[in-house]
Amino acid sequence: MTDHIQTTMTDRMAIEKLLNTYSLAYDSRDLVTMDSCFTADAIFSMQIAGQEPVSFDGRDTIMKLMTDSMASQTDQRRHINSNLLVSEEDGVVRTTSYLTLVATEGDRIQLLSSGVYRNEIVEDGGTLRFRRLHLDLDKSY
Repeated sequence: MTDHIQTTMTDRMAIEKLLNTYSLAYDSRDLVTMDSCFTADAIFSMQIAGQEPVSFDGRDTIMKLMTDSMASQTDQRRHINSNLLVSEEDGVVRTTSYLTLVATEGDRIQLLSSGVYRNEIVEDGGTLRFRRLHLDLDKSY
């Protein structure tokens, strides 16, 4: 079993705030807030079941991906984060959590996908930010 450094309740709340701020910013299409969740050299990677992994390096590249993704969506997305595990080593916080992704369009609510986030979070300019955001999706949507 891996040794885990115990994170204080205040630290955990700040970590949960970052995860939820990112998700809520996406869902409300708040690109300014979403941009503030990443370090300048952040990496967002994703693997959809059965497909090759993809990676987007740097906050500007990540934000272009997010902007392009939002532009193609006509539904209202809801990113639901759960089952958060937190560990810390050498100033890097690592998190694992589940994602449930639902969408509403018209009068229909649909489960789009589910997956697992595996992230690295660091302090950057006095604020917690994602240095690495990785998503394994169980199916494409």
